[in-house]
Amino acid sequence: MDLTELAARVLPILGFVVCITVVAELADGLGVFSLLARGTARLARGSVLGLWLLVVLVAVLATAVLSLDTTAVLLTPVVLALAAQLGLDRMLFAFTAVWLANTASLFLPVSNLTNLLALTRLPDAGVPAFLGLTWPAAVTCTVVTVVALALFFLRSLRGRFVLGEAPTFAHPRLLWLGVVVCALLGPAFVLVGNVLVVSAVGAAVLVVACALGARHLLSWRMLPWQLVLGVSVLFVLVQLAHDHGLSDVLGRLTGSGSAWVDLLRVAGIGALGANLLDNLPAYLALEPAVLDHPVRLVALLVGVNAGPLITPWASLATLLWAARCRAAGVSVSWGGFALRGLVLVPVLMVTATLSLAFL
Repeated sequence: MDLTELAARVLPILGFVVCITVVAELADGLGVFSLLARGTARLARGSVLGLWLLVVLVAVLATAVLSLDTTAVLLTPVVLALAAQLGLDRMLFAFTAVWLANTASLFLPVSNLTNLLALTRLPDAGVPAFLGLTWPAAVTCTVVTVVALALFFLRSLRGRFVLGEAPTFAHPRLLWLGVVVCALLGPAFVLVGNVLVVSAVGAAVLVVACALGARHLLSWRMLPWQLVLGVSVLFVLVQLAHDHGLSDVLGRLTGSGSAWVDLLRVAGIGALGANLLDNLPAYLALEPAVLDHPVRLVALLVGVNAGPLITPWASLATLLWAARCRAAGVSVSWGGFALRGLVLVPVLMVTATLSLAFL
């Protein structure tokens, strides 16, 4: 095992994870997500359907630009609190957050840690090239998820609500700075290309601003040291497994070719691996078996990103979301969660790989 080569690949990704977590945590502390939730409620003009569609938009944008964990951890409690204040079905908004956190995580390299890993394996490692490969599946997964949510929670989308008094924010100027930083991240990722540099600049701006005007928001606890350590250990363990023959076994399992059936096979195995283990080790294990064609690599991303909707441990985002639901007093039935996922995941795999087959 070449530790130098492994470190060269892993360290920039882990650096990005730290920086984007700092951005998300400080933005949340300043009230960016609460402001967005309030803004969506005002724009909805009392329509439950309109509010939900706007929450869908916010969840997709948050996932695409700030990662799926941001949607699961920071947006979930905000939309649950908003639903409670307005007397709406909190389970509708809970499922909207967790499903879109996973299925909308194909848009940008920064949307999911698996995307960042895949970016380093593409012939052209730029963000525009990544978008060119993933956008059909990203759009398909998002649209199918939204349709599924609407069908599952049709009754909860009817009716109207009355908006209460507006919340107050302790640091309004810093709040708007947080809004600007978050809004600029997406275009900057595409234009600059280096996601570590962009996220580091965004984190530095907010850290300096908070150090001057809201020092109480700065804490060592906002750094994701446990996640960084866990991911580092996973990298080493999976690399050791590959060095001892795992690649050959999985290569035979995933087959070859880039026809629709071949892509569906890859995506299906990725989704199965994610729900049995977790999406990150599933991706790391299967990655060497799909490097012969970029579209096969994207099919694997479909499986490990959009597939983890059946078991609670299939993605870290789902576990984090469940913790936020418990803290908000929302009881999640894992049996119901799995049953809904068993309906949705096959549809996602079929439709998303169909969209890739035309690339």
